[in-house]
Amino acid sequence: MKASPDEEYEFGSYRLSVNECKLWHGADQIKIRPKVFDLLVFFIKHQGRMLEKEELIRSLWPNAQVEDSNLTVSITELRAALSDGTYIETVSRRGYRFVPDVRIIREATSRRSTSDGDDLIEPPGGALPLHSILYISRSSDDEFCHAIARHDSIVLVKGARQIGKTSLLARGLEAARMVGAQVLLIDFQHFGPAAFESAEKLLLAMAELIAYQIETPSAPHENWTHHLSAGSNFERFLRRQVLTDEDRYFVLALDEVDRLFKQKYASEIFALFRSWHNARALDPNGPWERLTIAIAYATEAHLFISDLNQSPFNVGTRLTLADFNSAQLAELNGRYGSPLVDNKQLVRFQQLVGGHPYLAQRGLYDIYKRKTTLAALEKTADHADGPFGDHLNRLLISLQQDQPLLEELRGFLLSGSTISNSALPVAQRRYPLRRCFRRSTSAV
Repeated sequence: MKASPDEEYEFGSYRLSVNECKLWHGADQIKIRPKVFDLLVFFIKHQGRMLEKEELIRSLWPNAQVEDSNLTVSITELRAALSDGTYIETVSRRGYRFVPDVRIIREATSRRSTSDGDDLIEPPGGALPLHSILYISRSSDDEFCHAIARHDSIVLVKGARQIGKTSLLARGLEAARMVGAQVLLIDFQHFGPAAFESAEKLLLAMAELIAYQIETPSAPHENWTHHLSAGSNFERFLRRQVLTDEDRYFVLALDEVDRLFKQKYASEIFALFRSWHNARALDPNGPWERLTIAIAYATEAHLFISDLNQSPFNVGTRLTLADFNSAQLAELNGRYGSPLVDNKQLVRFQQLVGGHPYLAQRGLYDIYKRKTTLAALEKTADHADGPFGDHLNRLLISLQQDQPLLEELRGFLLSGSTISNSALPVAQRRYPLRRCFRRSTSAV
């Protein structure tokens, strides 16, 4: 059976839309991460046939070397989402078979006309919704979910601004929820300046937010003891009010951690996180085996943490988000309806944006929405009011806040010196640093 992007499928009491990347159970939408959705579509296409593990792995990770355990994690998530262990049969030592009858329903075209296709294409900016058709999985997605499934002590997600850390984090946390984990989410952008005045204020604010999420019987400030350190109070709160269920697994997710790096007390808080990693060995009867800390950040942590023995950034699983490769850019282009019409245009587009996820989304959205051309995009790419203006202005503001770096850059631009083309990232070969910043830095 060949899956068509314009078709929907039914099996049992479930309905799946390939085009909308959605799965329903009756009237309820079932949330699964993109890789698990792809696995389900592959099963549907090969309903009733025994699929060997190697074939499944090749279909899901065509350009990556992964372990069998990655497939096992995805199968487990899919079974949990379907709430029926009989749908996917395990063929001992060989593979799996999708058992239920699958029916094709030709309703997708009638449900959504071409004219309202814009409803599925959200403007770029911020984290992509969980079931956005624009989300492109990378190898780091599976590595993250695998680390969560292993109950690693610390999982680090590092990447440049607007490269997709929060989108990946959201999907990994949703996968954790699907297998019964309790997710505790702290986005440091949630806190105002007052919360960052001291370690005590910040840790208490974090405790209050966690307490709100899980509805603890008492508020943390009611049990906060000021003769103890802020770290001791926070740890006591976790042990007494959060990690009390010995059969429950917890994920503490920390997004935008960069806001902590320049705080004078940052090492105190990071040392606390590191101590919970060490406690897995030092306190085997404690709750720490049931707690994973997932940390998303953009800045090199070692620039701000002097004592590596107190750093959580050199232990655990470390993931670095990469730019899109040419195949991923082609896939993203297809999800926009292929506004880039051939491989030559895809190559030019990659030279322009370098595979940066946000810039790729922004560029394709501009061509798609405005019904313009790649040539027109290239002409306005370095304009302050162009499609990438917000990105360039953010870089300029960062430069203005670092005067020594700004002076170095100005001196380089005015010197007439050049950098070897082969030493530059692909994006800068077409989109030179000098061209982007000459006007801006000369005005600063």
